[in-house]
Amino acid sequence: MSRDVTGGHVEAGTADAGAVVVDDGFVIDVQALAAVLRAARLAGRTLVAPPLGRPLDLPTGYAVQAALTDLRLAAGERIVGLKLGYTSAAMRAQMGVDEPNYGPLTDAMKVPDGGVLPCGLLHPRVEPEVILVMGTQVTGPLDDDAARAAVASAHAGLEIVDSIWRDYQFTLADNTADGSSASGFVVGPELDEALGDGIPVTLRCNGSDVGVGDTSAALGGPLRALQWLAAELGRTGRVLPAGSIVLTGGLTAAVPVRPGQTVVANFAGREVSVMRRKK
Repeated sequence: MSRDVTGGHVEAGTADAGAVVVDDGFVIDVQALAAVLRAARLAGRTLVAPPLGRPLDLPTGYAVQAALTDLRLAAGERIVGLKLGYTSAAMRAQMGVDEPNYGPLTDAMKVPDGGVLPCGLLHPRVEPEVILVMGTQVTGPLDDDAARAAVASAHAGLEIVDSIWRDYQFTLADNTADGSSASGFVVGPELDEALGDGIPVTLRCNGSDVGVGDTSAALGGPLRALQWLAAELGRTGRVLPAGSIVLTGGLTAAVPVRPGQTVVANFAGREVSVMRRKK
């Protein structure tokens, strides 16, 4: 699903392939910036935003994201879906952003229910989400009936976010460049009723409640989140294949996970969990 997202930002004859010209004429080589982000993550270090000491705009952020995704694919990873970020008021307030975004999921990010976070994460956080598995291909905007028909199943889930940006200090565009901080996901038990009215969600860390919400928190519900994503894909000419996994957005604020801790999300009695090894 990776594609170039440079349309409208490269002036003919002014930049090499892979470069973006922002409003004041400053040229950003998106492939080079993606390589910097990739190298930092592989080296286990964070970066200070904004990169290059100047803000990115959102289309440039998506261009860097596409180039970063290409590097992951070249290393052998495979795209399995998309995640939505900042679909809930709780997450937008926590991170100081004012609109949603999306980023890629790869097969390397999948963690089994009850499993262990991968080693090498920088400063992981976990949030509860409804995860959709798509039954049909999505190519553009969906009405209510089409959105429901496109979904094969809905699940209790967790997302592991792990920003490349130091102390999680970033703009929406910075976060978008980093793939919306996507670093892992856990698919839990099926939730037949999640596509209807909201169901309560409690997030616990080592047995203590650290967040409460419900499944309507993400743009009004999982189907509304899917509709937002479908409209964005249609606008940019992208396709979401059948079988894709869609993380519809955090339902509470994300909680840091320290070594030795276990995080459990309870969706009206159905639980999904992940733990982080002790050092």
